Amino acid sequence: MTPIKASLLLVDDHALFRDGLHELINHWEEFEVVGEAANGQEAVELCRQKLPDIVLMDVQMPVMNGVEAVHHIQAEFPTICVVMLTMSVEERDLFEALQKGARGYILKNISGQQLRERLHEVMRGESPLSSAIATKILAEFNWQWESSAQGSSEPLTEREIQILQLVVDGLTNEEIGAELCLSGQTVKKQLSSVLQKLHLNNRVQAAVYAVRKGLAE
Repeated sequence: MTPIKASLLLVDDHALFRDGLHELINHWEEFEVVGEAANGQEAVELCRQKLPDIVLMDVQMPVMNGVEAVHHIQAEFPTICVVMLTMSVEERDLFEALQKGARGYILKNISGQQLRERLHEVMRGESPLSSAIATKILAEFNWQWESSAQGSSEPLTEREIQILQLVVDGLTNEEIGAELCLSGQTVKKQLSSVLQKLHLNNRVQAAVYAVRKGLAE
């Protein structure tokens, strides 16, 4: 039986970049490009036609930028995983994209193999964030969800803090489990408990919170 491939939509206003990315992904047997768009508006329309599993989306584009497109796509198709693939390291772009529902935020200076690995992580429901990126964001940006997290009446357990520290290091649930002698499913449940206690939406926000509060470096 032929394995089912994850379908991808490429969204970038630079045709040459899309061509190169398309050619790269063509060599990966587990992924398939089902469409290309030059701006966010085209991306929304193609999502209605193709219903891709993943959208790789640039941020700065004409007509409709990537952040606006994330909002529209997630509102209409919440099961589609939108991953920002961009050169922008602007804190506002990152924050707004995640708040609108982006599942990941990847810089274009990574290698092809790293991109492939990141896409696998997204398909597993993960979105790791390196501590270096978190630190850069926190240097100048005041996250809007901080006040609600400060008001949490439920303290984190020692185990939950350990998991949070490993999330900051960019480890997947399986890798965290191996480090702490837990199953990946147990890690997933405990991380979910952390998010509930801190009133956060995803592991990216949790990593940023941990760095800001001095729970991790």
